Amino acid sequence: MFVSFRMALAVMMPFVLFLLFLMGSSEGQLQVGFYSNTCPEVDSVVRAVVRDAVLSDPNMAAVLLRLHFHDCFVEGCDGSILIDNGPQSERHAFGHQGVRGFEVIERAKTQLEGSCPGVVSCADIVTLAARDAIVMANGPAYQVPTGRRDGMLSNLSLADDMPDVSDSIDLLKTKFLNKGLTVKDLVLLSGAHTIGTTACFFMTRRLYKFFPGGGGSDPAISPKFLAELKARCPENGDVNVRLAIDEGSEHKFDKNILKNIREGFAVLESDARLNDDIATKNVIDSYFSPFGPFFEPSFEADFVDSFVKMGQIGVKTGFLGEVRRVCSAFN
Repeated sequence: MFVSFRMALAVMMPFVLFLLFLMGSSEGQLQVGFYSNTCPEVDSVVRAVVRDAVLSDPNMAAVLLRLHFHDCFVEGCDGSILIDNGPQSERHAFGHQGVRGFEVIERAKTQLEGSCPGVVSCADIVTLAARDAIVMANGPAYQVPTGRRDGMLSNLSLADDMPDVSDSIDLLKTKFLNKGLTVKDLVLLSGAHTIGTTACFFMTRRLYKFFPGGGGSDPAISPKFLAELKARCPENGDVNVRLAIDEGSEHKFDKNILKNIREGFAVLESDARLNDDIATKNVIDSYFSPFGPFFEPSFEADFVDSFVKMGQIGVKTGFLGEVRRVCSAFN
């Protein structure tokens, strides 16, 4: 029996090794130029669709950045937020309130399906669209690795742990750490608020119900700015009124958002909290050297590093997941 077992093992070994090879290759790796042979027009198609969308709606650049962030923080960067198969779909989660841009992704997908069907994943389109949106906002151009597959799961309960504007700084740090992101990543990714707007709906607590038991405003708000915010978002007023998140620089990608946070001009509560914590405050301060800009790290370059890192959270590659034909529905 021992001899038979050894002979059987010798016969099976090549097959076992082949299976291990397949398992390893099924996980795959993201890489720049993943579609260079199978769909070389992917970059130009997505870029053109994003350009048209941003020209029609200047706030769309920020919308596409937010869409990428929200996708990656639930089930990884797998396009799960795009699925719309009923009220339990992830996109309807409370933590995804105000997220949009779905039609831009679908428009790019439709064009790509016409030229290279079944090749480019919706998850990669979301990632590429975010990159091109940054460029449209005068931000840095950069290369992004692709090769993601679309996920097979979408449920609103999975978005329960999305970072929220009213989270404490400790909770924000924990949520980012759980995704493999550092304190520096937290600051830099919050820097995406350098473009875009928010609604008064997200300001009510900070302006009028900040303290336990209700009442009062966040003391971190500059007194002059507090008056301006209350004028734009009066108590019991229209909660759908929108205001720039980065006061004075809402359409330009720059580090002005960090300057506003330092000086008490942060609009969002979560941004203001970055100036309360020593670790996150030190990161912010590092971009404002008293010796001048030549002694500061590049906010743009560091943002790109963190954004690309975020884009690799929980990705599915190789034989994992699928390439959807329509981004809003499983195949």
